[in-house]
Formats: sequence, structure tokens, C-alpha cells
Amino acid sequence: MTINPGAAEHPHRQIAASLRQRIGAGEWAAGERLPSILALAASYGVAKQTVQRTIDQLRVEGLLITRPGSGTFVRGTRRRLNRLSRGRYGARRGYHADLAARYRQQLIEVGPSPAPPEVADAFGVVDGTPLVVRRHLVRTDEQQPAEVGASWFQPSDAAGTSLARVEAYGRPLYQEVEEETGRRYATAADHLSARLPTREEAELLHIRPDTPVLHLLHIAYDAQHRPIEVAQATWPGPMTTLTESYPVPGPSADLPEDGPGLLLA
Repeated sequence: MTINPGAAEHPHRQIAASLRQRIGAGEWAAGERLPSILALAASYGVAKQTVQRTIDQLRVEGLLITRPGSGTFVRGTRRRLNRLSRGRYGARRGYHADLAARYRQQLIEVGPSPAPPEVADAFGVVDGTPLVVRRHLVRTDEQQPAEVGASWFQPSDAAGTSLARVEAYGRPLYQEVEEETGRRYATAADHLSARLPTREEAELLHIRPDTPVLHLLHIAYDAQHRPIEVAQATWPGPMTTLTESYPVPGPSADLPEDGPGLLLA
């Protein structure tokens, strides 16, 4: 297998096109490991740095995944993650889809922790104020990390309740919060952004530090518009598609004062 050095397209892009075709043809199935960078470089007759650029490109596209110490693998089929915040509440109060059939959620920290700026802003407190956090890691049924997240609460709400203990619930978190605190969820706001991961996020999600992630900040309010819970969720961008369906108002419907918008920073 060779590339065309006289072609206008860069060598690493030619190799990327070749690998896409070979993967699509079934030469390597989902979960299979590709040959080493040295072996691919030899087979295409290029320097290993060229192959590394190819691997980096296909990894960012979501076709490949690199596991430190193990090699580069073909990523499994993209799964649509129903992780938008609207999905956590369901179509009606009390609804609870069986997430355990698709995901494995592991609590990795429960207790007081300094609030990061976006969480502190949502609660209206000073950055670094101690709040109660419940951090988790979500894996697919193939044990692939799919989400790292956290739910934050005011100590006055969480102290002495199950929210401050390392306990798994057999129901949605918001139902546990309502029963334990006596506060009822009424409205919520979502803020979705794309960025590079923190070092901790990259380690937990098994991605390289230059792999983009999608980050969701979810703020849930009571009827008086006071924050009850501030939740964060971070997903590896190349393997995540967020999909939501919603009705479109008819021509006679009144438009809300504040609707969805695009914020360019």
C-alpha cells in the first residue's frame, strides 16, 4: 500500500481516507486493534509522524480510540446518549427509564468540595465556597467511559440527608432530592458548550487532552426560582450526539419572552 506523493492532498489525509475505507470494508471490526504506528508507517511507506497525524485525525473524528499502553482501536458504533437534562425528568413526574440496562453509573465522590466558578455563579456564592457534591462516572455496557458528571447542592439542603452519603438510588436523583429536602423542582435551564477537557476529565474518559468534549451545565430551580441543584455533565465530543425532539408552535401560538438562542462569545 502506497500513497501518491504528487497528489495535492497531504499524505496523512490520503492515509486517513484509506483507513476509513478499510475499516468500512470490515478489515478491522469495532473493538479491534489496528497495527502499530510503526507497522502502518512501513506499510504506507511514510514516516511514523505522518501516521501519528492520521491517527490523531481519525481519533478526533470519532472513528478510532487510543488507549494508553494498549494501542489504537476501532471505536464501536456511535450510540445516541439520552443524557440531555430533559430526559432525566421523563415525560411525566414519576417516570423512570431503566438506565441500568444501557449505562453503568459509578459514584466516585460524595461530600463537601469547593464550588467551581460556574457552579458558584449559579448558586450566587463566592468561588470556592464549600458545597456538597455527588460526582459520578458513566460507562457503556462495554465498559467504555461515556460521561463524567457531578450534582451540587447547598449544605443547608443536603446536610443529614442521603444526598451527603455514598448511596445509590433506585430512582431518579431529582425524586430523591424532593423527598429529602421538601423542595420541588419547577423549572430548569441548560447551558451547553464545547471545550477541551481538564486533565482529570481526560483521564476519567480515557481520551487525549486535545480531544474536544461537550459540557452541560444544568440548573434546576424551585417555584421561587431558587436553585435546588446545579449539575455538570461532560462527554467526549467525537462519540457523543445529543438529540432532542420537541413540538413547533403553530402560527397563533404566543412566543415566549425568552426562547432558545445562540450565544457567540
